[in-house]
Amino acid sequence: MKVLAPLSVLALGALSACTTTDVRDAGGTCNLVKGQRFEGQKATTETGHNLLLATGAKTLRWVPPRTAVTMDFRPDRLTVSYDDDMVITKVSCS
Repeated sequence: MKVLAPLSVLALGALSACTTTDVRDAGGTCNLVKGQRFEGQKATTETGHNLLLATGAKTLRWVPPRTAVTMDFRPDRLTVSYDDDMVITKVSCS
C-alpha cells in the first residue's frame, strides 16, 4: 500500500501542471486589424513596440524567414513574420 501513496502524489502533481490561467485574467487580447498596417515596414525594435501598443497584445513573437513556429493559439500574442530584408510580411494574432 505504501507504493500507491507516492504514485497518487505524482499523479496529482502531473494534473496540476496542466492547469492554465483564464486568458481574461492575463489581459492583452490582440487586435489584428490595427496591426496589419505595419505590413511592409521594417522589422525593428521600435516597430515591435509600436505593434504591441497598436494591437494591445501582451506578447510579441518575431518569426524570421524559414523558421518553424508552434501552432498553439494564444489570444494575447502577436506573431510577426519578416523576410530576408527585415520587411514585415505577415502580422497575425496567434
